[in-house]
Amino acid sequence: MYQWKPTVVDLQHFSRQVLSLMLASLLCTCPAVAQTGNTGGKTAGATSYDNSERLHTLIRAGNLYLSLQDALALAIENNLDVELQRLSFPIADMDLLRAKGGGITRGLNFTLSEVPVGVGGPLSPVVTNPATSGRATAGTSVATNALELGVLGEPQDNLSMQGTILQSNGTPVPVFDPAIVGQVNWTHQTTPQPSFSTYGTSSLVTNSTTANAGVQQGFASGAQVGLNFNNNRQSLNSLTTGYTPYTGSSLGLTATHPLLRGFGTSLNHRFIRIAANQQKITSLLFRQQLIATVYGVIRLYTDFVALYEDEKVKQDTVTLAEKLLSDTKAQVDEGTLAQVELTRSNAQLFSTRQDLINSRGLREEQEAILKNVLTRTGNGDPEVRTAHIIPTDALTMPEKDDIRPMQDLITDALADRPDLGQARLQIDNSRIGLAGAKNATLPEVDLVGVMQNNGLAGTVNPLIGSPDLTYSGGYGSAVGQVLARNYPTYGIGVQVTLPIHNRIAEADLARDELQVKQSEIRLRQLQNQARLEVEDALIAMRRARSSSEAAAQARALQQESLEAEQAKFAVGASTSFFVIQYESLLSQAKSTEVAAKSSYVKARAALQRAMGSILDENHISFDAAVKGR
Repeated sequence: MYQWKPTVVDLQHFSRQVLSLMLASLLCTCPAVAQTGNTGGKTAGATSYDNSERLHTLIRAGNLYLSLQDALALAIENNLDVELQRLSFPIADMDLLRAKGGGITRGLNFTLSEVPVGVGGPLSPVVTNPATSGRATAGTSVATNALELGVLGEPQDNLSMQGTILQSNGTPVPVFDPAIVGQVNWTHQTTPQPSFSTYGTSSLVTNSTTANAGVQQGFASGAQVGLNFNNNRQSLNSLTTGYTPYTGSSLGLTATHPLLRGFGTSLNHRFIRIAANQQKITSLLFRQQLIATVYGVIRLYTDFVALYEDEKVKQDTVTLAEKLLSDTKAQVDEGTLAQVELTRSNAQLFSTRQDLINSRGLREEQEAILKNVLTRTGNGDPEVRTAHIIPTDALTMPEKDDIRPMQDLITDALADRPDLGQARLQIDNSRIGLAGAKNATLPEVDLVGVMQNNGLAGTVNPLIGSPDLTYSGGYGSAVGQVLARNYPTYGIGVQVTLPIHNRIAEADLARDELQVKQSEIRLRQLQNQARLEVEDALIAMRRARSSSEAAAQARALQQESLEAEQAKFAVGASTSFFVIQYESLLSQAKSTEVAAKSSYVKARAALQRAMGSILDENHISFDAAVKGR
C-alpha cells in the first residue's frame, strides 16, 4: 500500500506509483476492498415459513409422538428465534465488507429471546401426615387464563456491554474503495461588452465544452490521492483572441497525507478489526441463542411430561372417587352408613373432577406453547393445530449424581460460556475504538503534494496581424504537451489546523474511557451471575433429589394407608370422611413425586446451561444448527 514519503522529489515516479495502485484497485485486486465472508457479498434469500418435514413424519393418526430429542431437533429446524439469529451471520459479513471499504460498522443486535415460561409443571408440597390436612376433600382451584399469567411472552436478554449509548466514532477513516469521478458540460454564453476594442465585438459569444475525469482513493496510512484529467474547449467570436477555438488540457495528481490526526494503518484499520471481532461475536450470540432455546425446550417438554403424568394421576383419583361413591351408596342403601356419607362422597367426586379439568387445561395450554416453539406457523397449520402431543420420554432420575467440585464447574463455566466470551470481545472492540477517540484529540498536520502537466492548442485567428504559432494545433497537440510535460506545475507543503481547545474530542475520549470501565463492570456482573447460576443449579438438583426420594416414600405410605382405610370401610369400620382424606393425600403424594422428578430434570438442564455445555450434553452440532438441521 502506498505511503507518502516527503524525501521523494521525483514527482513523475510518484505519479506512476499512484496510478498503478489505482488501476489495481479498479480491477478489484486491492486487498482493502476484497469481499470476504459467508455470503460473498450476496444478500440472503427468501425465508421459508414452512415447517420442516420431520414434524409431519412424527404425526400419526392425529397425534404428535414426541421425544425430547425430536423436540430439540424441531426447535433447531423451525424455531423463529433461532432463524432470526441465523441472519446475523450475513449481517456481520456485510459489516466487515463495509469496514473494508472505509466505512464505520453499523453494529449488531445483542438482544436474544428466551423460550416462553410456560404454565409450569404440577407443584405440590410433600405431605406425609394425614392430620395436617384439615379438610375432607381434595383442594381445587379455578384455572386462570395463561395470557393473564404472562406465561406466553418471550423474555428478552440484552447482552450488550455498552448499553444503548455507543462509543464515539473518533477520527474519520479514509474511503478505501476507489471512485471514478467525471463531468461533461456544454455552455453557451453571450456577454455584452462595454468596449468594442477589447474583443472587437459589442457582445462576446462563448461556447465552452468541458470533459473531466478522475480517480480518487484513500489508503490505510491515511493518505488520500486524486488523479484528474481535465479538458476544456472554447470558441469565441472575438477578433482579438489569438486562438479560436482552442483546447486546454491538464493531468494532475494531488496527494494529502496526515502526519498526526488520522495517521497510521492501525488507526485506519480499527473498524476492520472491530468487524472481524463482530463475526466472532455473531457466532457466540448464535450459540447463546441455541443454548437458551434448547434449555427452554427441555424445560417446556419436561413440564409437559409432568402435566401429562399429573393428568393421569388426577384421572386415577376420579376413578377412586367414583368407586368410593358407588361403595358408599351401596352401604347407605343397606343402612350401614348415614346419608351424610353419600353427600361427602359426591362432594369428593366433583372436587376430583374439577382437579382433573384444571390439570387437563394446564396440559393443553402447555401443549399449545410447546407447538408454537417447535413450529414456524404455530396453530396456523391445521395438521399441527389438531394434533395432540404424546410424549414418548418419561421423567427419569439417575441413581447417583456424578458432580465435580463446584469450583471446577465454575472455572469451566467462566471459560466456556458464550455469553461471557462475546462480552470479552465487546470490551476488546471498545478498547480498539478508543484509539480513534484518542487520535481525534491530536492537531491536524497534513503533508500536501500536487503535480500537474498542462497543454494548450487551437486554431490561429486569421484576423491577427502577426499570429503566434506556438500553440497551433488540435486536441492531440494539447494532449501531447501534457504527456511531454512541456508546462509542468508542482509543489509540496504542510497544512496545519491547531485547535486552541478541542473540547468535543476531549469529552468524547473521556466518555469512551468511562464506558469501557462500565463494560468491564458489566462483565464482572455477568461472571458473578454465572457463578451464582452454577451454585443455584447444584442446590436445586440436591433439593429436587431429596424431594423426590421423600415424595416416593410418602406415596408408598399413603398408598398403604388408603388400602388399609378402604379395607376398614368395606367392613363398616370406617367412614367415607377418612377414605376421602387418604385418597386426597395419595393424589397429592403422586403429584408431588411427579413434580419433584420434573424439578430435578429441569435443575440438571439449568446446570448444563450455566456451564455452557447443554449443546454437547444433548448431542447438538453447532455447524448443523447454523444450517438449520
